[in-house]
Amino acid sequence: MRPFLLCCVLLLLPAHVALAQTQPTALVIHGGAGVIERDSMPAGTEREIRAALDAALDAGHAVLARGGSALDAAEASVRVLEESPRFNAGKGAVFNAEGRHELDASVMEGHTRRAGAVAAVSTVRSPVRLARRVMEQSPHVMLIGDGAERFADDHPDLERVPNAWFDTPQRREQLERAQANEAQRQAGHAVPAARDAYFGTVGAVALDRHGHIAAATSTGGMTNKRWGRVGDAPIIGAGTWADDRCGVSATGWGEFFIRNAVAHDICARVAYRGDSLADAAGHVIGEVIPAQGGDGGVIALDAQGNIALPFNTPGMYRGWIDADGRRGVAIFADE
Repeated sequence: MRPFLLCCVLLLLPAHVALAQTQPTALVIHGGAGVIERDSMPAGTEREIRAALDAALDAGHAVLARGGSALDAAEASVRVLEESPRFNAGKGAVFNAEGRHELDASVMEGHTRRAGAVAAVSTVRSPVRLARRVMEQSPHVMLIGDGAERFADDHPDLERVPNAWFDTPQRREQLERAQANEAQRQAGHAVPAARDAYFGTVGAVALDRHGHIAAATSTGGMTNKRWGRVGDAPIIGAGTWADDRCGVSATGWGEFFIRNAVAHDICARVAYRGDSLADAAGHVIGEVIPAQGGDGGVIALDAQGNIALPFNTPGMYRGWIDADGRRGVAIFADE
């Protein structure tokens, strides 16, 4: 077809068809922010983490490349990270004070504002998949504990595992260390809080060829947590948010992210003030959260495919495929 005729055909196409042909896709993921330092990480561990991040990018990008939805892509990436023992989600989830695992997850689809979340689940192998099922097949946004487990009972295709399936030696050591330090503090000794107690959440934000954005987050929560503690990961607007302009998944000290509605605040700054994604995310993570004593990071993506990955900790496990197809994974602050 001659260039002039092709242009005329494109002008006659419905707007949504033309957009589908020209809209770039993008994907950003994280595996948690925290005290992640090059000198203290064995080379083998670093290779495994980078490989897991790459595998998560592969899974989400494969969905986008074949024209799949942002929601499918975000879920696919998070499910890969849930299966890796290197992150505090799914298989590598931390232990609570009773020596068990309570897992949280959420998903949100930006152009519909549909959302689903679960908290304190203990036998569902993929909490992010359960969160999506809550969104799509229940009238609710969030289910917790026994209720979420009973809802999962009605969906036999959701794989169930014994709670001990989530165990890993590294997380057991973290629990033992945290409880030993707690005993020392109760005895009157000055022992600093563990620096790795609440990091390792995983997440993904995707932009599909239709211009739609979705975000997903999954976590095991805080090491040695009590009383059914729930952090920001399953709370829509705190740890996860997506609208038609912006999507965010957060990781860090959840109490501060809840108090500041971090994920929503970033996207609200983009929508209402016209801030760039980088400025909005950078200000919230670089100024708002540290001013209150919190720390952590976010991954964020806007409808133009711009990416932001700010964090105020020594490192954050992260990966991206931008709108131009450029790809990368990183761990440390100097990458």
